[in-house]
Amino acid sequence: MARTDFDSLLAAGAHFGHLKRKWNPAMAPYIFMERNGIHIIDLHKTVAKIDQAADALKQIAKSGKRILFVGTKKQAQEIIAEKAQSVGMPYVTERWPGGMLTNFPTIRKAVKKMANIDKLLNDGTYDKLSKRENLQIRRKRAKLEKNLGSIADLTRLPSALFVVDVMKEHIAVSRLGIPVFAIVDTNSDPRDIDFVIPANDDAAKSIDLILGVVCNAINEGLEERKVEKADQEANAEKKEGKVPAVEAEEEVAEEAAPAEEAEAPAAE
Repeated sequence: MARTDFDSLLAAGAHFGHLKRKWNPAMAPYIFMERNGIHIIDLHKTVAKIDQAADALKQIAKSGKRILFVGTKKQAQEIIAEKAQSVGMPYVTERWPGGMLTNFPTIRKAVKKMANIDKLLNDGTYDKLSKRENLQIRRKRAKLEKNLGSIADLTRLPSALFVVDVMKEHIAVSRLGIPVFAIVDTNSDPRDIDFVIPANDDAAKSIDLILGVVCNAINEGLEERKVEKADQEANAEKKEGKVPAVEAEEEVAEEAAPAEEAEAPAAE
């Protein structure tokens, strides 16, 4: 069963592409028709592509790997932040940090610097400084938080990127072999994208619907991972000869049962 449907995408305006004169010919396979000079996206293909992307993202999440969400355009920022936080994934909604993927150790140093400032603020070290110096440090901390706070727990390169508007986020589209999932509009080039979701990347409703679907799939993967880990732990305890608490209580209860029940006299 599909994770979304034609009517839901239609209601969200996901079918509206860009003006014909702005199109990228590589998007031709995903265009249904032209109406009033605007390209209309084939939503039947969008439904299929969303399912493919969602299934792949689910498996990535199930394996315990991280997915980085990227979208700095105004209509996508709040939606990405909300959806990524709901599944505990890192995201970038402000300016793309230079060297985010190509020089990741430098980004980690900046994150550690932010953590160090927090530590010194909390233990009172900065209280000995002048008001001006203290203010400068706090401003620096606020700037770091704005640009890097949402990726503070990303300790290694992500295993996948989910991008909204690949034309705007062309710097983020990785060349490091990291799979890229993206909402791709008719003015963009889909050839560098591993999992193309052809849809309107300007309408907030379209972005919200598609991100909601993929994040539900990611959540499924995370839940299945939890269940599998619990099963593995239970099996490990069995192998070690540990008796589950419920079974142990039943055995104790049986041993404590009155002996006369076992030796009850036969009815006359």
